Amino acid sequence: MNKKWLPLVLVVLLGLVLLLVRRCSNDHTANTDTGKKTRTEDPASTVNRNRGFDRRTSFLEYTRHAHCRMECRHITKTEVEGIMRDGRINYSKSNVQAKPCPEYALEGETADGQRVRIVFAQCDFKTKVVTAIDLGTEWECSCPGDDKKHQNKR
Repeated sequence: MNKKWLPLVLVVLLGLVLLLVRRCSNDHTANTDTGKKTRTEDPASTVNRNRGFDRRTSFLEYTRHAHCRMECRHITKTEVEGIMRDGRINYSKSNVQAKPCPEYALEGETADGQRVRIVFAQCDFKTKVVTAIDLGTEWECSCPGDDKKHQNKR
């Protein structure tokens, strides 16, 4: 073989090796039965949840207090998820410095015209719904864990 062809052959061989390595790493995460890719790591690890509010509803967990307030104030899980996706953060009612889970108060209007504030505590691997407040109507609720912190103050 001529010495001037050696660099070209090396480049082609390196390209083939790179292609094989990339294909092998993709096969590692692929499901061999369906050909669909599956996640091998925790989905929260792909987004830095310590930098602002994460609006993905897949991490939601409801506290007992939130369930009670939602039932009392006729607020559904679908409406909470809608506020989480589209609501406006009210920073004066939020506590983004709270440890270990910063709290965000999101406000918006539900499909049936109810003006609400939903307080979310965003932890590392889940977002807790802390409470649900109807900004337009005072409801008589008696929920476990009632305190002064999340009363319906405007």
